[in-house]
Amino acid sequence: MMDIWRSIAEEKIQEAIRKGEFDNLPGAGKPLPPDDAAHVPEDLRMSFKMLKNAGFLPEEMQLRKEMLTLSDLLAACEDEAERTKLRNRLSAKKIRYDMLMSSRGWKTACAFGEYEQQIQKKLIQEQLDDDSQ
Repeated sequence: MMDIWRSIAEEKIQEAIRKGEFDNLPGAGKPLPPDDAAHVPEDLRMSFKMLKNAGFLPEEMQLRKEMLTLSDLLAACEDEAERTKLRNRLSAKKIRYDMLMSSRGWKTACAFGEYEQQIQKKLIQEQLDDDSQ
Protein backbone atom coordinates (compact mmCIF):
# COMPACT_ATOMS: atom_id res chain seq x y z
CA MET A 1 0.00 0.00 0.00
CA MET A 2 2.82 2.37 0.89
CA ASP A 3 4.46 1.76 -2.49
CA ILE A 4 1.32 3.01 -4.26
CA TRP A 5 1.36 6.28 -2.27
CA ARG A 6 5.08 6.68 -2.76
CA SER A 7 4.70 6.11 -6.51
CA ILE A 8 1.84 8.62 -6.80
CA ALA A 9 3.76 11.18 -4.76
CA GLU A 10 6.91 10.72 -6.83
CA GLU A 11 4.93 11.12 -10.06
CA LYS A 12 3.34 14.36 -8.78
CA ILE A 13 6.73 15.70 -7.66
CA GLN A 14 8.33 14.98 -11.04
CA GLU A 15 5.42 16.66 -12.82
CA ALA A 16 5.74 19.75 -10.61
CA ILE A 17 9.51 19.89 -11.27
CA ARG A 18 8.89 19.77 -15.04
CA LYS A 19 6.36 22.62 -14.73
CA GLY A 20 8.81 24.68 -12.64
CA GLU A 21 6.46 24.82 -9.66
CA PHE A 22 9.37 24.41 -7.23
CA ASP A 23 11.41 27.25 -8.69
CA ASN A 24 11.90 30.28 -6.42
CA LEU A 25 9.81 28.98 -3.53
CA PRO A 26 9.92 30.94 -0.26
CA GLY A 27 12.34 29.30 2.15
CA ALA A 28 14.36 27.65 -0.64
CA GLY A 29 17.68 26.39 0.69
CA LYS A 30 16.52 26.58 4.32
CA PRO A 31 15.94 23.54 6.55
CA LEU A 32 12.44 22.10 6.71
CA PRO A 33 10.42 22.72 9.88
CA PRO A 34 10.23 19.80 12.32
CA ASP A 35 7.80 17.07 11.31
CA ASP A 36 4.72 16.92 13.59
CA ALA A 37 4.43 13.21 12.82
CA ALA A 38 8.01 12.27 13.69
CA HIS A 39 6.73 10.17 16.61
CA VAL A 40 4.25 8.29 14.40
CA PRO A 41 5.42 5.00 12.84
CA GLU A 42 6.34 5.50 9.18
CA ASP A 43 3.62 3.19 7.87
CA LEU A 44 0.94 5.30 9.62
CA ARG A 45 2.25 8.79 8.78
CA MET A 46 0.44 9.15 5.46
CA SER A 47 -2.87 8.14 7.04
CA PHE A 48 -2.38 10.52 9.97
CA LYS A 49 -1.42 13.36 7.65
CA MET A 50 -4.48 12.79 5.47
CA LEU A 51 -6.76 12.74 8.53
CA LYS A 52 -5.11 15.88 9.92
CA ASN A 53 -5.45 17.70 6.60
CA ALA A 54 -9.11 16.70 6.47
CA GLY A 55 -9.64 18.22 9.93
CA PHE A 56 -9.94 14.99 11.89
CA LEU A 57 -8.33 14.60 15.29
CA PRO A 58 -7.63 11.44 17.26
CA GLU A 59 -10.34 10.96 19.89
CA GLU A 60 -8.06 11.88 22.79
CA MET A 61 -7.09 15.18 21.15
CA GLN A 62 -10.72 15.96 20.32
CA LEU A 63 -11.66 15.30 23.94
CA ARG A 64 -8.84 17.55 25.20
CA LYS A 65 -9.95 20.30 22.84
CA GLU A 66 -13.55 19.98 24.04
CA MET A 67 -12.38 19.99 27.67
CA LEU A 68 -10.43 23.22 27.12
CA THR A 69 -13.43 24.85 25.46
CA LEU A 70 -15.73 23.76 28.29
CA SER A 71 -13.23 25.08 30.85
CA ASP A 72 -13.17 28.45 29.08
CA LEU A 73 -16.96 28.56 28.94
CA LEU A 74 -17.18 27.63 32.61
CA ALA A 75 -14.75 30.40 33.57
CA ALA A 76 -16.83 32.98 31.68
CA CYS A 77 -20.29 31.72 32.69
CA GLU A 78 -22.23 33.65 35.34
CA ASP A 79 -25.52 31.71 35.31
CA GLU A 80 -25.38 29.02 38.02
CA ALA A 81 -27.74 26.64 36.18
CA GLU A 82 -25.61 26.88 33.04
CA ARG A 83 -22.42 26.45 35.12
CA THR A 84 -23.84 23.20 36.52
CA LYS A 85 -24.56 21.92 33.00
CA LEU A 86 -21.05 22.89 31.87
CA ARG A 87 -19.46 21.21 34.92
CA ASN A 88 -21.42 18.02 34.19
CA ARG A 89 -20.37 18.03 30.53
CA LEU A 90 -16.74 18.70 31.51
CA SER A 91 -16.81 15.86 34.06
CA ALA A 92 -18.19 13.46 31.45
CA LYS A 93 -15.43 14.45 28.99
CA LYS A 94 -12.75 14.02 31.67
CA ILE A 95 -14.06 10.57 32.58
CA ARG A 96 -14.10 9.51 28.90
CA TYR A 97 -10.60 10.93 28.42
CA ASP A 98 -9.23 9.11 31.50
CA MET A 99 -10.86 5.85 30.40
CA LEU A 100 -9.42 6.20 26.92
CA MET A 101 -5.93 6.98 28.22
CA SER A 102 -6.06 4.07 30.67
CA SER A 103 -7.26 1.64 28.02
CA ARG A 104 -4.34 2.62 25.81
CA GLY A 105 -1.89 2.27 28.68
CA TRP A 106 -0.87 5.92 28.42
CA LYS A 107 -1.59 6.77 32.04
CA THR A 108 1.14 4.41 33.17
CA ALA A 109 3.68 5.27 30.48
CA CYS A 110 6.52 7.41 31.80
CA ALA A 111 6.34 9.71 28.78
CA PHE A 112 2.60 10.31 29.23
CA GLY A 113 3.00 13.38 31.44
CA GLU A 114 5.29 15.12 28.96
CA TYR A 115 3.16 14.07 25.99
CA GLU A 116 0.00 15.30 27.71
CA GLN A 117 1.62 18.69 28.41
CA GLN A 118 2.67 19.01 24.76
CA ILE A 119 -0.88 18.21 23.62
CA GLN A 120 -2.29 20.78 26.03
CA LYS A 121 0.12 23.47 24.78
CA LYS A 122 -0.68 22.67 21.14
CA LEU A 123 -4.44 22.71 21.72
CA ILE A 124 -4.24 25.98 23.64
CA GLN A 125 -2.20 27.53 20.82
CA GLU A 126 -4.68 26.23 18.21
CA GLN A 127 -7.55 27.67 20.26
CA LEU A 128 -5.77 31.04 20.46
CA ASP A 129 -5.10 30.95 16.72
CA ASP A 130 -8.76 30.10 16.01
CA ASP A 131 -9.94 32.90 18.31
CA SER A 132 -7.70 35.47 16.61
CA GLN A 133 -9.14 34.70 13.16
